[in-house]
Amino acid sequence: MLRFIKKLFTGKPKADIKALVQQGAVIIDVRTPREFKEGHIENSLNYSLDTLKSHIPELKKKNKPVITVCRSGARSGVGQSMLKDHGVEAYNGGPWTRVASLLHK
Repeated sequence: MLRFIKKLFTGKPKADIKALVQQGAVIIDVRTPREFKEGHIENSLNYSLDTLKSHIPELKKKNKPVITVCRSGARSGVGQSMLKDHGVEAYNGGPWTRVASLLHK
């Protein structure tokens, strides 16, 4: 039970994020523009969580998987759910810093 709770709160990605990016996945940072400006993953897009829904048609046209990231993994989880509910293949990457470090290994 403790392992389940720990996994729930660590926000570990369940997919091979690096492989998805190598195959063309789009990284969407759902933090605010101010947070994004303080640091972000190169080539990621900044669609804050409160504007993400308006970008869904654009993301669907790309026809690529989407990886959501944020500061802790909570907002990116909400973003992932929102995208999946609208038919977008989406993965919660969790904290942007962790995804950045995965991509540079």
